[in-house]
Amino acid sequence: MPFLTGVPPFSCKKPAFCVILGNTLVSTIPGISGAGPTPEKTLLTPNLDAELVATGRITSLNLKPNTPTGCPTPATITRAMMELTGVAPLFINAGLKYPLTVPYLDALGGVGNDPRTGDAVPLAHQLFTHGQEIGKIMSGTGDLLVLGECVPGGTTTALCVLRALGYPAMVSSSFVRNPLSQKEAICRDVLAGIAPDTLKDPLAIIRCVGDPMIPVAAGIARTYSGTLVLAGGTQMLAVCGVIKALKGLLPAIATTVYVRDDRTANVQDLAAMIGVTMYYVDPGFGELGHDGLACYCTGEVKEGTGAGGAMFMASVMGFTPPQIKEKIFRTVQEYS
Repeated sequence: MPFLTGVPPFSCKKPAFCVILGNTLVSTIPGISGAGPTPEKTLLTPNLDAELVATGRITSLNLKPNTPTGCPTPATITRAMMELTGVAPLFINAGLKYPLTVPYLDALGGVGNDPRTGDAVPLAHQLFTHGQEIGKIMSGTGDLLVLGECVPGGTTTALCVLRALGYPAMVSSSFVRNPLSQKEAICRDVLAGIAPDTLKDPLAIIRCVGDPMIPVAAGIARTYSGTLVLAGGTQMLAVCGVIKALKGLLPAIATTVYVRDDRTANVQDLAAMIGVTMYYVDPGFGELGHDGLACYCTGEVKEGTGAGGAMFMASVMGFTPPQIKEKIFRTVQEYS
């Protein structure tokens, strides 16, 4: 298998890497998200991932960046790529419960609500506008922007947004066993309460059923002047679904083969329906001799914190697959 499917029709002289951080209370529903040791602690995950990607260590808590099975978190992969490429990561706070301990841009949002109890993102229109302003700022940082996300519970909100937009979406999960029936039940309950007029306005859909990351990312896509690549799986497909509904230019998406090969999701079909170009990175984690990384091949974690996009960026910058794999292996060894 090639390291990267497809040949990007662009190069870059000055790439930038950015992660949008956000919370949704959907992640606190037991069984929905594996991005934390407990449902409540999933709300801390974006903060801890930002610390790791920015500094190389988790500074707020005495934790190793591994799942209970020893699988390295995606943030360790992203950190490895920042070290390899020398690119300094940037973070955007779309709406977090806890204060960040690293420098960031603030989109002035709030924590996303459980869409079963009311509007999920009351400030959706405002966040889209702030995303547009951030896109203008980011336009001065380089010629390629790889834009990732860290939103525990975000595949469930992505499912709701994509279905509300009319796509027959099936979304991935950080769990080996995707909690499909639970996600479907939430989606049915949420969509049943949407007024027909709401379905005509993509930003109103986000207000009702989305999460804070989606309008910020869509706003950035509207105004960023260079080449934009979204880093993620089904959550970034939801962003592209919104961009298309707003009649914007669709960016490409970069993610891992572990998301593509998830049989409980339909990533490739969704990309074709929306009209998105997808790049898939195959880092061959099962062949590196690290039991934790091999868990990605069995369906654990799969993607997150822009990991697939970070590897994609390194490849576009000219780093070879052996260099990328060796750096990831050595980095995760430090956290074992």
